[in-house]
Amino acid sequence: MRAAGDGPVADRLRGMIVVLWRSGVRISEALALTESDLDPGRGAILVRRGKGGKRREVGMDAWGWQHLEPWLQIREQLRVGALFCIINGPNQGRPWTQDAVRFQLRRTAVAAAVRRRFAPHQLRHAHAVEMAREGVPIVVIQRQLGHANLGITSIYLQGIDNAEIVDTVHHRAAPVIPASAGLARYG
Repeated sequence: MRAAGDGPVADRLRGMIVVLWRSGVRISEALALTESDLDPGRGAILVRRGKGGKRREVGMDAWGWQHLEPWLQIREQLRVGALFCIINGPNQGRPWTQDAVRFQLRRTAVAAAVRRRFAPHQLRHAHAVEMAREGVPIVVIQRQLGHANLGITSIYLQGIDNAEIVDTVHHRAAPVIPASAGLARYG
């Protein structure tokens, strides 16, 4: 986010990053948002047409809203339209395109010395993994992401690395009953 630079274009990019990362919406869902879809007081974002045309409300944390605010202030000065819009020229206020977002994200990732290829969907995966690490129930993560199938959500959570899995299992509490208690029947 620091590599985005300064000015309205950078604020728009940072706004897009925080919405993708801190709410977990798809890029198409973020690009379809309007200012009226945001409810910062409740921490809610209304996705009017998610995948499969489904409507859902998602949450976004205070940190995300704080980092979206500079873009929202700039957005108020532009023509009414999509939340993430073209800033200059005759198309001002019209929706920003997925290709333009991807291009700007890739260019910024290179400036930030990110060595791997970067795609907006990775922010959605990061959101899911972070929520799981924070102990959020998988069914809440499923609803947040708008997945119809819990199996898809579990695929997202495969991003949890082996070290975390080993550490979690290693620090489990001892069993409540002795392991030998159940073996007496089989001896």
